[in-house]
Amino acid sequence: MQLLIVKTSSLGDVIHTLPALTDAQEAVPGLKVDWVVEESFAEVPSWHPAVENVIPVAVRRWRKSWVQSFRSGEVARFRDQLRAREYDLIIDAQGLLKSALICIQARGVRAGLDQHSIREPLASRFYQQRIAVQKNQHAVQRVRELFAKALGYTFDHSAINYGISLPGIAEPEDGVTGKQSAIMFLHGTTWASKHWPLAYWQDLARIATANGFEVLLPWGNLQEQQRAKDIADVSPTGCRVLEKCGLTELALYMSQCQGVVAVDTGLGHLAAAQNLPVVSLYGSTNPALSGTFGYHQLHLKSDLPCAPCMKRDCHYQGEAQVDTLTDGRSLVVEPACYRTHPPGPVWDHLCRLMSLEQGS
Repeated sequence: MQLLIVKTSSLGDVIHTLPALTDAQEAVPGLKVDWVVEESFAEVPSWHPAVENVIPVAVRRWRKSWVQSFRSGEVARFRDQLRAREYDLIIDAQGLLKSALICIQARGVRAGLDQHSIREPLASRFYQQRIAVQKNQHAVQRVRELFAKALGYTFDHSAINYGISLPGIAEPEDGVTGKQSAIMFLHGTTWASKHWPLAYWQDLARIATANGFEVLLPWGNLQEQQRAKDIADVSPTGCRVLEKCGLTELALYMSQCQGVVAVDTGLGHLAAAQNLPVVSLYGSTNPALSGTFGYHQLHLKSDLPCAPCMKRDCHYQGEAQVDTLTDGRSLVVEPACYRTHPPGPVWDHLCRLMSLEQGS
């Protein structure tokens, strides 16, 4: 059977689709899969052994200059690649109008969520198979249910396998000191309200390195690079700012770590997909339906009355939230909702998860 998946973005959403593909691969003999995905995430589908062809799309870049994108022939080349073969089934796992419009460019029967299950109801009109899926469950389970109903099989809700394989990837030349002694801080995120305070990251680095762990600090832009350097400054011999790297190389670094601490970021889902113990810090956002999902996951949520506010910037108006760091300094915690997650308890939670993972 030849299947086309349309799931273009974001990083977390693309990763959330992998378990559904693993289910389908196990249930459908001879399944062959192509996957349409945003060019910046094109590495991710290639990690799954069921995927034969990754078809990059550049909607995010094209929409900055649609005229130039059409004139250059780039859009036409994408459409030609999409129509190069006929598919037995096309699954729109995104559920948006933009993904539905991609689906209709391909050749084959189109399946997606019905108007009561989908994020943008208009998109469901473009499918020949409209599938009802309960909304009040995690995004991973929703996609798994969509695939199961579209392809006619059942799956075990209590088990999960992202199916990630990184064949042929050599260990980085400056590889970490070993899985038993390395942890990673995923400190970069988008909204200002999702950032754990820098002083907290620095305090956690002091605690981790004092306990014999090497702290790995990835980054994706100049602001994140500077934050990584600021964190590393508290323990230059125990913290390491990584070179800028792609998703595959970063996944390899993660695989060598014993645990991860993350804010609400797509890279946290990558760590969860590798079954790593992850403590995820949530303040302004709600992890119930889209947080990291899998084994050895812990979501720390704020207990402030205004959380989760789901706002990009913190609008807290209450009493200042003050904490004392391990070096004795006082800190006014901003965003205030992260006062619920000070470094000491975060470290204790991570140690507990890592201990449980080792014993499993």
